[in-house]
Amino acid sequence: MIEFYIDGHSGVPPYMQIVQQVRRALKLGLLFEGDQLPTVKEVVGHLAINPNTVSKAYRELEHEGLVSGRAGVGTFIAKSLNESTAALGPLRHDLQRWVAAAREAGLDDDSIEALVRECFRSTSGTVVA
Repeated sequence: MIEFYIDGHSGVPPYMQIVQQVRRALKLGLLFEGDQLPTVKEVVGHLAINPNTVSKAYRELEHEGLVSGRAGVGTFIAKSLNESTAALGPLRHDLQRWVAAAREAGLDDDSIEALVRECFRSTSGTVVA
């Protein structure tokens, strides 16, 4: 089951952070059709946020067709966004090794993220904020 986190310094509203985390988990093959999301009560207890925030996130995901709520049962993944989970395992492993090496070289998380964004930008031609 996914465990949400909220970054109070990101500038992104908490409900949208939850939405983004579900989308990301779907794309990475960490959540699959039929998986149950934590209940609103569980998320509120874990993150100490307003229940309306979690409900808003779940409504947004339902509007996008990614989840479906079942009264009295919970909220479940309705469809997957991942097209190829087979390629993700080796890539994730390589990236984890690279991040560990970057940390051993003395880079902090912000520096690692900046380096990844710069590499992404230089190889894709896409502007990444």
